[in-house]
Amino acid sequence: MKGAFSRGMGRRRLFKLGGASALGTVSAAAWIPVPQVHAMGAPQVAADDPAKDTTVRLTGDGLGLTPRQYAHVLTTLADRGIVSDSYILGGVVEELESRMATLLGKERAIFMPTGTLANNLAIRALAGGRGRAVVQAESHIYLDSGDCVQALSNITLMPLAEGRASFTSAELQRLIDLNATGRVDTRIGVVSIESPVRRMRGQVFDPAERAAVITLARRAGMRLHLDGARLFLESDYTGTAVAEYAKPFDTVYVSLYKYLNASFGAILAGPRDLLDGMYHTRRMFGGGLSEAWTSAAVALHYVDGFGERYRRAIHASEALSSRLNQHPQFSVAREPSGTNLMRLTVRGVDSAVFRQRLASRGVVLGAANAGATFLIATNETIVRRPVSELMQAFDGALSA
Repeated sequence: MKGAFSRGMGRRRLFKLGGASALGTVSAAAWIPVPQVHAMGAPQVAADDPAKDTTVRLTGDGLGLTPRQYAHVLTTLADRGIVSDSYILGGVVEELESRMATLLGKERAIFMPTGTLANNLAIRALAGGRGRAVVQAESHIYLDSGDCVQALSNITLMPLAEGRASFTSAELQRLIDLNATGRVDTRIGVVSIESPVRRMRGQVFDPAERAAVITLARRAGMRLHLDGARLFLESDYTGTAVAEYAKPFDTVYVSLYKYLNASFGAILAGPRDLLDGMYHTRRMFGGGLSEAWTSAAVALHYVDGFGERYRRAIHASEALSSRLNQHPQFSVAREPSGTNLMRLTVRGVDSAVFRQRLASRGVVLGAANAGATFLIATNETIVRRPVSELMQAFDGALSA
């Protein structure tokens, strides 16, 4: 690509130039040692090689790599050969973009430093830099992005379905009709759908309503964006291939760090004529990082075979949930239309004490709410140990 140059990335250069960036981009929480139980039962920090780690993290969407584990993965990949990028152009970044475009069934894909920027630039481009866009009231782009679309791209967001994961085609039609009564002609140019919706505990956008909304939006001349940050997770729960799911949408965003274990980054995919020059806009918005190979190489490593690995994780999660529900002191509840988030209630023991005991047995939970209910997530770490062994850890954590 124009302006890009390539250079080989070996072990020596990884530690000389990449070590600080590779480690520095991992979240601060990852620096906390994770307890792990070995044969002798003594808690230890997680193994440097994630393939040898037996810690099961029932929180988060991915492996939760520690800095040392992330460095280990990068070193292994560097030994095989990584071609670095220059200002997010060329090298392994371009390789990742090509791979993700194929997986998502789109002509083109472009690397973005964050999902917030990916959503903003997608809606901005689809709207032509003006007008209004319809979003879910519980969506990330509406509630968690600091009004970036409104403030930076001059596009007004119109929320629907407060307190729900999905809005209906009837609700969209009413909004279109209401918008048409305005004394100033301001068109609705974009409909954005997030699925799964994290603020609704991983619920998916209702499939029937999604199809009806897409039909209505197309008929009204609107363009469509999919916030599919966790699309690969939804695909394995619903059985719909990611490319098939993304097909009706002009653009789709997918996270690279949530479950593909990169330290940062996102992919925005769509038509070539919309994305080919978007690296200029990316840079204008402050996204022109000098290098992104430390993220792109890891995401590329984990994306291949993800579906097969994650389906094994889902199977293990369902087996564990079934076993827990048979125990008098545990109950596990799924969200209606949910994906990888469930609620675990523990009875007869202080939740903080139970969590600490379970961690000493190598199984990590997030903090419980006031009702002693934990929000637990299914990710690939659950297959690190047999379900029978995990059940023993849960049962053992009920008493000292």
